Amino acid sequence: MATREKRLAQFDGNGEPPPGQAVEVLCEDHSGTYQLPFPCFYVDGQWHNQESGGRLEATVVGWRFPRMRFEERGGRHGRIGPVFTSDRVPSY
Repeated sequence: MATREKRLAQFDGNGEPPPGQAVEVLCEDHSGTYQLPFPCFYVDGQWHNQESGGRLEATVVGWRFPRMRFEERGGRHGRIGPVFTSDRVPSY
């Protein structure tokens, strides 16, 4: 199980992301930290779900630009572009 510090280190975005840029976010609640399974964007001081446009009610503690899986880097499926995956495992 990943520690909170390890997870925060993986979400290395500093400050605010460029407005409207889709990013992966790390959130935190009473159960621990978790990555949202969908892309988000930051506009006018608010985080939003890129898919629905709705405002997030979660506490965002970190962000990063989307990471590409092996397949997307020309591997098995040769897909291009980021895929958002959830790695919702609480850390205490």
